[in-house]
Amino acid sequence: MKNTCTVAIAILIGLISNTLPCAAQYAMTNVYGRDHILLNGKWNAVIDPYKHGHKILIYNDRPLKGKTDFKEYAWEGGLRLNVPSDWNSQQAELNYYEGTIWYARHFNVNKEFKGNLFLHFGAVNYRCTVYLNGVAVGSHEGGFTPFQIDITDKVSAGNNFLVVEANNTRSADAIPALHYDWWNYGGITRDVMLIRTPKVFIDNYFIQLDKEHSDLIRAEVKLSEKLAGKSITVEIPELRLKEQLLTDANGKAIATFKAKKLIRWSPKNPKLYQVRVSSGEDSVEEQIGFRNIQVEGTQIMLNGEPFFYKGISFHEEIASRKGRAYSQEDALLLLTEAKELGVNVIRLAHYPQNEYIIRQAEKMGILLWEEIPIWQGIDFTNEQTFEKAKNMYAEMVMRDRNRCALSFWGIANETAVSDVRNRFLKRIIEHCKSMDTTRLITAAFDNMKFNAETNTFELIDPLPAYLDFVSINKYMGWYMPWPTQPAKVHWNVAIDKPLVFSEFGCEAQYGQSGDPSIPGSWSEDYQEQLYRDNLAMFSQVPNLAGISPWILFDFRSPRRLHPVNQGCWNKKGLISDGGYRKKAWYVIRDYYNKH
Repeated sequence: MKNTCTVAIAILIGLISNTLPCAAQYAMTNVYGRDHILLNGKWNAVIDPYKHGHKILIYNDRPLKGKTDFKEYAWEGGLRLNVPSDWNSQQAELNYYEGTIWYARHFNVNKEFKGNLFLHFGAVNYRCTVYLNGVAVGSHEGGFTPFQIDITDKVSAGNNFLVVEANNTRSADAIPALHYDWWNYGGITRDVMLIRTPKVFIDNYFIQLDKEHSDLIRAEVKLSEKLAGKSITVEIPELRLKEQLLTDANGKAIATFKAKKLIRWSPKNPKLYQVRVSSGEDSVEEQIGFRNIQVEGTQIMLNGEPFFYKGISFHEEIASRKGRAYSQEDALLLLTEAKELGVNVIRLAHYPQNEYIIRQAEKMGILLWEEIPIWQGIDFTNEQTFEKAKNMYAEMVMRDRNRCALSFWGIANETAVSDVRNRFLKRIIEHCKSMDTTRLITAAFDNMKFNAETNTFELIDPLPAYLDFVSINKYMGWYMPWPTQPAKVHWNVAIDKPLVFSEFGCEAQYGQSGDPSIPGSWSEDYQEQLYRDNLAMFSQVPNLAGISPWILFDFRSPRRLHPVNQGCWNKKGLISDGGYRKKAWYVIRDYYNKH
């Protein structure tokens, strides 16, 4: 009896291990520079609010056994969804939908190919499980970072059936958590591709200018396998650089080499160099820029010169179609509008946005602030939540650390002071620095207190001591009335560091006139005056290093419930959801042109 039970348990464990998916892997560096095939287009889809698909094994799509057999689902003849895109904007009934949708498509594989084959997903919001030919091959949590799955030994010659179970249900242990101020777009929101590599390939590399020296390039390259003594070549032809590196026991090679007559990247001259990394049968190329960014006293320094942060933020959303931005054309639309405003920095609020935006911004000479959505309400007491945050940061940093435009890592937005929060965020800072020391680290605070006796705002928070510069979100004249005349409001916050006002502003209906002294007018006139008042306040900040209004475009948010002036839209944009510039846009454009 005992032996029978043991055998049964062993069989059960074997069955479980064959059906439960393993976690997906970090994406290799520069997927668009690899040998790849896009799997974008129309995918078949099934809406499953009760997650019944697991019971009926929808991912297996078994053939019918006979005339009396049938299935209570069908992939063909039903819903078809665009990939990449969100599901909310593709069908009216899915506008507010939070739950599970199954996606499916077929693809063919030539098994004569002798290398590796990976499935790459730019992003799926929020949790997903990937099935190949009826077997779960990988799972991922996090709606804004890429992942890959090695399917080399899992594909069949010829036709293969791919299913993705996507679920955007909010939860308290997620990042972001239950409550956040943007639309919860669900689905496969970024590119899906098959990537082919040699058996041993260049997994990742990090090639950037030294943080302080203008002529030292640091290169770190890692192979897909732990092979020592393998030769790796790093070339920058325009600089006449060709360096040979040898891997250590971990398959990693690290080197520093001098670059003569290097032109550093900047907003005025966004110079990029063609870089080639090769080893054995594998070779990867892309354009990389080089710059130095540091802090000296209360100034941000770019390439050794003081840099005034002229910023804006936007969501990864095309307001006019009420959907996620996902294409090269979308990136160009968003960034062109930002450039017209006169910005030199974009804060990618409040999550890593798609790679088209990152790369296009770099070409246009715009610095970037990138963060994961540690946005209020995060469960800092939960160690699993920390592990999720740590993993998301790794996925973000690994994808974008070769982008010189990416200059600032944000580690939190509007989080309340507590011992557990402080420990959590300190660990995140340490984690970021373990992967990259070439960027500046900041966080956005909204917990300043006003001292009426001195007309001064103060910040009681231990976190700024661990940051390169401090960022402030303060909606004076909107969520807090002016305590005195704007030019008489003082700031005593991180006075020994650069201070950036990362969010300020108010909501306004485009085309709506009203009393410029009354917030409840929801008018362009009030928004315009509020911006002028904030600029008067900023002029008195001794350690001011930059400003960034919130936000470039009106954006969708279920939290905004006013039936007339919001209607599930946050109307703080300088540009309306229809693409029209509000009066405040011109106030900021003029200010930036003078700075």
